[in-house]
Amino acid sequence: MTTPHKIAIIGAGTIGLSFVALHLTTDPTCEVSIYDTRPDLESYVRASLPDYLPDSEGSNDNDDDDDDPEKKKDREQEARSALLSRLAFHATLRSAVEGATIVQEQGPESAAFKTALWPQVEQHAPAAALLWSSTSGIPASAQSRAMREPARLLVVHPYNPPHLMPLLEIVPGPATARDVVERTVRFWRARGRTPVVLEKECVGFVANRLAFALLREACSLVAAGVVSPRDLDAVVTGSMGPRWAVAGPFESYKAGGGEAGFAGFMEKIGATVGECWRESEGDYARLGVHVGGPWQSGVCEAVDGTFGPVDVRGRDRKTRGVLEAVKDAI
Repeated sequence: MTTPHKIAIIGAGTIGLSFVALHLTTDPTCEVSIYDTRPDLESYVRASLPDYLPDSEGSNDNDDDDDDPEKKKDREQEARSALLSRLAFHATLRSAVEGATIVQEQGPESAAFKTALWPQVEQHAPAAALLWSSTSGIPASAQSRAMREPARLLVVHPYNPPHLMPLLEIVPGPATARDVVERTVRFWRARGRTPVVLEKECVGFVANRLAFALLREACSLVAAGVVSPRDLDAVVTGSMGPRWAVAGPFESYKAGGGEAGFAGFMEKIGATVGECWRESEGDYARLGVHVGGPWQSGVCEAVDGTFGPVDVRGRDRKTRGVLEAVKDAI
């Protein structure tokens, strides 16, 4: 029998809690240790984690008393209590990572923090433990500079929220051992995820590079007065959103080229594509669309004034519906 995983989570922010929920719900035997410097760690996690768990966790659709709201609520509470019983909270990094099979870091997005952290982790974690960073853009080669064994470190970048989104970008550094990559890929595939191994490091990796390119164009269009934040979001959710849930940009635009494929698409409307790219670059320069530029305060005010507080459970419920629909259609 395979030894149950002991997973050490470093950092209990939104990504950390999302990964805690993912591990607990996809592996019924794992134990999760959480380390964070906040003084109210345990009470905070116990109060916040249920927002990342599905409402139906632990329910049984075949039970005769499914129509009884109180009994259903009791079953869900029992299931959540069982999940939470596999949590441990730690006041020190050493106690959190000792005996761990996986150490997963979601600390501050700071190269200095991460570079200082990993030598401490490798000092106390077992030699065979997988060491993962959930960084949004700091490569393993930068984080591992002070490690004795940089071959152990690997970036596992999720798409937020990771307890729902299938994608995990597996980004090895030049020194990362092939065995570490292979073990990581096997782990996530066994849990129904979609690990994609990048062939080389790059700033921001792939998902963020694509998303931030769209974000920049969105900010430019709003700053130029072309469209409101709400209507821009409606354009995305009513067009490329559902399209890209089924096929990515290359496959989608290849279909647009008919029998001639992607080359046919570029031949037919390549001139328009090029004109859009040129127009966008001109707008970026004219409006100063870079982080901290003159556009930023106005767009931030417009966006924050348009959308109310984030409804995490509502967002997750809708996202689950989209993912289930796509999975059922495949």
